[in-house]
Amino acid sequence: MRAIVRIPFGWQVLIGLVLGVALGLVAAQIGPVPGAGEDGAEGPNWLTTTLDTVGTIFVTLLKALVPPLIFLAIVTSIANLRNVTNAARLAWKTLLWFAITSFIAVSIGLVLGTLTSPGVGSGISEEAAEASDTQGGWLDFLTGLVPSNFLGIEGGVGDDGSVSLSFNVLQILVISIAVGIAVLSVGPRAEPFLRFTGSALEIVQKLLWWVIRLAPIGTAGLLGNAVASYGWDAIGQLGVFVADVYIGMLIVLLLVYPILLKTNGLSIGSFFRGVWPATSLGFVSRSSLGTMPMTKTVTERMGVPSHYASFAVPLGATTKMDGCAAIYPALAAIFVANFYGVPLGITDYLLIVLVSVLGSAATAGMTGAVVMLTLTLSTLGLPLEGVGLLLAVDPILDMGRTALNVTGQALVPTIVAKREKILDQKAYDAARRTSFQAIQAEQAQDADADSTSPVDPTPADGNADDGERDKQTASV
Repeated sequence: MRAIVRIPFGWQVLIGLVLGVALGLVAAQIGPVPGAGEDGAEGPNWLTTTLDTVGTIFVTLLKALVPPLIFLAIVTSIANLRNVTNAARLAWKTLLWFAITSFIAVSIGLVLGTLTSPGVGSGISEEAAEASDTQGGWLDFLTGLVPSNFLGIEGGVGDDGSVSLSFNVLQILVISIAVGIAVLSVGPRAEPFLRFTGSALEIVQKLLWWVIRLAPIGTAGLLGNAVASYGWDAIGQLGVFVADVYIGMLIVLLLVYPILLKTNGLSIGSFFRGVWPATSLGFVSRSSLGTMPMTKTVTERMGVPSHYASFAVPLGATTKMDGCAAIYPALAAIFVANFYGVPLGITDYLLIVLVSVLGSAATAGMTGAVVMLTLTLSTLGLPLEGVGLLLAVDPILDMGRTALNVTGQALVPTIVAKREKILDQKAYDAARRTSFQAIQAEQAQDADADSTSPVDPTPADGNADDGERDKQTASV
């Protein structure tokens, strides 16, 4: 065990990926077991079941921490804006850049889809078509914004009469924003509540770090089950679509983002060195929310003021998704239209752009890409059964989508901070590639220092504290 712990986290993840593919191929070779399914039908073998169980447990652990993480992070981040001058300006500039990058990403997806027609001659059977249980429509989206209760809990009754409870992430987001604004309105009397939420957020993030440490095992289970359940045949049938999605994401990651950085006078190398831990963790965790603490940490290490990063990153983790909400739904909509022989006109393309730029809040949660796709298909009037055609390759695409998401969630605060003259340029230029373990150790040291050091409003060097410095720099 000690030898395993000493292996760098990145190598642990890579080993998990290779092991997952290998075990998945073995499970596929074993094949289904007669009589193991319902009503005596064929069912998965023991290895496929094990891989599915391991992957499901990992995702379930992440989901369990999502509701408190969203609530505590959003409330705390909005409340932190009270320490920053021109907070409203920073907020709308952040949302504007979210929209700009989403517009560019969806445009690239549309161009690729138009040039390659990924749904034509794909070879996939129409029997695979199946509507998703998780769907999004504009009416559902708008009504879903109104919380049915304070905790955003929803109940459902299964076919067997069992009752299940789930959290509506979009409603939790609305509740969190409302509470955060109320905290700002109450003023000093809300300080005890803020101390509680700040402490609770630290605890939830520590729990999340422990779950993330299981990412290599969870990745092996998720990828292995995908290979065993669907095999490489499905990937071959959807090869053009998969290639389009990854080419589009690489264009945004390696061309669009560097151009935006260079245009704003920022070093491309410094950004990618600094953001790498979040990008790689997003790739294996497949959760923007699960990666959020790491994204926030690397953003602050690149010189973005803590008070602003604490607002922009949690907001981005729920609404800023260039992979899930822009490139993927654009290409997927074109694929479904090609598959069913539905011609798309200029109005349809404009609708795809509109949905991607304005509807990305619907992607909040673990199943964001599916929700966004059903929202796009319903807006265009395309068959929702088209979602089932793409499920076979969704785990493979989701890794790249999430990596692009979290990179963009760090990019926008960095650009806005630079344009508003609140970026610590020396810290940004000194950004270096850091391992997962190093960042975790650094955070532990900072937490120990905070718990043992007396509170002193004025640092030893005589400079103003972070809050005052944010106020001064934001007003330049």
